[in-house]
Amino acid sequence: MHDIRAIRENPAAFDAALSRRGIENASSSLLKLDEERRAAILAAETAQSEQKKAAKEVGAAKAKGDEAEFERLRALVGEKKAEVADMQTKAKELDEKLQYELAVIPNLPYDDVPLGADEDDNVEIRKWGTPPTLDFDAKEHFELTSVAASMDFETAAKTSGSRFVMLKGAVARIHRALAQFMIDTHVDENGLQEVNSPVLVRDDAMYGTDKLPKFGEDSYQTTNGWWLVPTSEVPLTYTVAGDIVEESALPIRMTAHTLCFRSEAGSAGKDTSGMLRQHQFEKVEMVSITHPSQSDAEQQRMLDCAQGILETLGIPYRTVTLCTGDMGFGARRTYDIEAWLPGQNAYREISSVSTTGDFQARRMNARFRPADGGKPEFLHTLNGSGLAVGRCLIAVLENGQQADGSVKLPEALGPYLGGKLTLNVDGTLS
Repeated sequence: MHDIRAIRENPAAFDAALSRRGIENASSSLLKLDEERRAAILAAETAQSEQKKAAKEVGAAKAKGDEAEFERLRALVGEKKAEVADMQTKAKELDEKLQYELAVIPNLPYDDVPLGADEDDNVEIRKWGTPPTLDFDAKEHFELTSVAASMDFETAAKTSGSRFVMLKGAVARIHRALAQFMIDTHVDENGLQEVNSPVLVRDDAMYGTDKLPKFGEDSYQTTNGWWLVPTSEVPLTYTVAGDIVEESALPIRMTAHTLCFRSEAGSAGKDTSGMLRQHQFEKVEMVSITHPSQSDAEQQRMLDCAQGILETLGIPYRTVTLCTGDMGFGARRTYDIEAWLPGQNAYREISSVSTTGDFQARRMNARFRPADGGKPEFLHTLNGSGLAVGRCLIAVLENGQQADGSVKLPEALGPYLGGKLTLNVDGTLS
């Protein structure tokens, strides 16, 4: 949500920032609407003042026995009452329209975000690890002999349709182990508080975290109005909605492992093989609520947390800063971490770590009280994958693949797999 007062004070700066996202002269229509809204409010207030004045004079005219003046003033009171109601209705309609227009404009990118049109213009800032050198043709995760029988797309399609999978046996256990490893690392080493959060949320929570009104088609809504969460960013971030948090309580750092649901609207024909892009998946999410002065450092900290998971698992990756044309709607800056997938001979996204500044906090009216007792200010909110569990499973399977179709698993998973670190060709662990 954008601050109309800030736009009023510096429309040129607002337009310049949005132009980097390919949106030109947005302030013009917003300020015109704002002017109409304020004029309607002023008209309502003026008519209400005149109504009150006339109402007082009605009694005086009655007392004087001036019947003509009494009737004129009584009629005037009625006219002003109707005028007040009309202007208040108009002001409310204009305010709702302005709020909607402000809500569907993307966040302003920070100045250090690279200018660009799409993913080809993203800027690599880090590369870690060396992709494995294989003396055989690399296979994708679902083609591996040890995996194929336990990654059941056919049965999932029978029960749920396309873009679902049933994981079975050892592969299901490895998937679960990865999620437990991530959560334990974030709690024990990274200092995040584990939260077991709902996966059904109300409109307000989706709106407050910028998923509504513009992107409703990307998520699933139940018949009684709840939304299935696209990520636990939604319930975790919304925990501070409407609150005034004491500055001493900041930063608030949370993590959750949940099911996530996305309709994948507009992605027909994209990544249809395997389990890279699913309607239902699991993710370990990180959310931080911070003081504005801490948010840049917090984003770097969250990035380190996500990268650390991959490094411990021995998965080669690269980190890129998303350009203005590839960045998400609510972000002011986003770093993507892309894991190396030998089967695709490419780096593929496994985590996004974004700062929204006060964009979501304004939508949620989430503020903090400065330690010096000053006026409450809007919080900053950040979110990041730490990591997408299914995509991490893909990376582990493909990077650990052997010539015979078996998979060598990362040592970090040993405690979660009873010390068994080989996925055999028959689908068992040893």
